[in-house]
Amino acid sequence: MQRARADANAGLRLAANREVKAQAALALALAGDAEHAEKLAEEMNNSLPLDTWVHLYYLPTTRAVVALSRKNPAEAVELLSSMSPHELGALGFVPIYERGQAYLMLRNGNAAATEFQKVIDHPGIVQTHPVGALARLGPAPAYALSGDATKAKTAYRDFLTLWKDADPDIPILIEVKAEYAKLL
Repeated sequence: MQRARADANAGLRLAANREVKAQAALALALAGDAEHAEKLAEEMNNSLPLDTWVHLYYLPTTRAVVALSRKNPAEAVELLSSMSPHELGALGFVPIYERGQAYLMLRNGNAAATEFQKVIDHPGIVQTHPVGALARLGPAPAYALSGDATKAKTAYRDFLTLWKDADPDIPILIEVKAEYAKLL
């Protein structure tokens, strides 16, 4: 997260155009720097009041990620709801993935699994975006929440197989292995 914050801030020092600000705001929100992310979002909101891309994609997504960091998943779902008709072309599926995360926080496993499956079902669009790999984990806790231990175990195994050659000290991998072990 420190590296993401540093890179976002370095990008802002190099250029302060719409794309850099928008990507930096989202990166900062994802890295847990809600205050800075909100500041950039507000700057874009005020300086680009007619920019469709900013208002339909970047601002709702950034604000939803901030809401999730503040443990307010209902607000995140609400913020992302306006994107539903356009989300397959938006921000590497980040809005869909974050909605799935919000549903997990709301303990709605079925809705979460549906969101993650949207990402999984479009590998040609997702390509190598990190959300594509992370979305493969999403169904596991979603199925566990829904009470389907068999599907949860399968989803965890599939994720661990996909990540079998990953560095063993990656925090998400350590967390997944611990969650999977609890199901066994």
